[in-house]
Amino acid sequence: MTLPNIQTNRANLNNYGSGSYLASDVTVLLDIVDKDAVADVPVSQKEALIQSGQRHYSDMLTLEQAPTAMHEELYQQALAQGGKRAATDIARLAHTLHHVFCHDVSDEHPLVLVSLVRAGLPIGVLLQRALSDTDSSYHLPSIHYGISIIRDRGLDTVALQMLLDAYPNSPIVFVDGWTGKGAIYKELARSLDTFSDPIHTSFANIFHQGADVIPLLTLADPAGVAWLAASAEDWLIPSGLLNSTVSGLISRSLYTEPSSGLHRSVFYEDLIEVDHSVAFIDHVDAARRSLSTLPKRLSTYQQPRYQTAALIDALATDYDITNHNRIKPTIAEATRAILRRDPERILLATAAHPDTILLRHLCAQRGITIEVLGDKIYPYQAITLIKQRSKDS
Repeated sequence: MTLPNIQTNRANLNNYGSGSYLASDVTVLLDIVDKDAVADVPVSQKEALIQSGQRHYSDMLTLEQAPTAMHEELYQQALAQGGKRAATDIARLAHTLHHVFCHDVSDEHPLVLVSLVRAGLPIGVLLQRALSDTDSSYHLPSIHYGISIIRDRGLDTVALQMLLDAYPNSPIVFVDGWTGKGAIYKELARSLDTFSDPIHTSFANIFHQGADVIPLLTLADPAGVAWLAASAEDWLIPSGLLNSTVSGLISRSLYTEPSSGLHRSVFYEDLIEVDHSVAFIDHVDAARRSLSTLPKRLSTYQQPRYQTAALIDALATDYDITNHNRIKPTIAEATRAILRRDPERILLATAAHPDTILLRHLCAQRGITIEVLGDKIYPYQAITLIKQRSKDS
């Protein structure tokens, strides 16, 4: 596919929005479209279309509704419970980025944080706030953008090229919230393969840690695929409990052919009154600034470990699942799958873990079967299995 003729400079990038975030926090490289122009497809119909192969999930949306009062209450509990941990993890990630890049970036050539929309956005914003903190020991010149990545269709190549044109001498680090099975890592690696030849003009922008190292950063990395992560645990990341209302009021992205421009998204203006995006950032960032101990440096990895691949294969065999896309591991993905997809059952490591209260509440509300499997699903605390809707899925 050929890209449109793009002559990008940094000033042109300012023409794009930030969702409900502050303009200083992020620029989101998406084509925002009116939600009235997008078909609102019910979950059951969407599931049938996806699994039958008639439509790809990135061609349609189920428009979001405001979270329920119970959902809101559980989010607030998760924030109170996990806010300090998130702050500590962000400080450690920022400290490690400073150590890796302090001699390679400058105000003119900043580190470019590229968050993967949507789950990466809150983490990227928190990192940008941390790196911009001149009172910290890990202050580092950086700039933050959000771009779309879609399973089976890859990274938004138009958006990435805009950044490469605007920052030809800057290293890029990709940011996501967590890893589930490692599918997005593989999608990212596939999308970046075109830059992997050392003679490519943008090779050093992306493969700055080595010819085979995909510079993916996550807050949590149960799948064991990230170059840099704060932990490998599946824990209740507060931003994982909500969708657009903690991710800048931006919808999941919709695919656009590269010849036609950027991937598209809807801005949920009708949810402004229940938006937590900036409040979440302010809460965790304040906790980070109040930390009394110096952050420790985290390990980086040259290769993915795929530490849960055998587990996913075993679950697929046990539950007669031929399409691994029907398996949604991690608390965050399991929760989002219940809200956006048509689940068959939920697998839990323990029956009453405090991090799975919302999951269990949603299951009770919808009559979804729960199975408790103990350490058989470790390191995951929860996994949603999507209901089979067609013979071939």
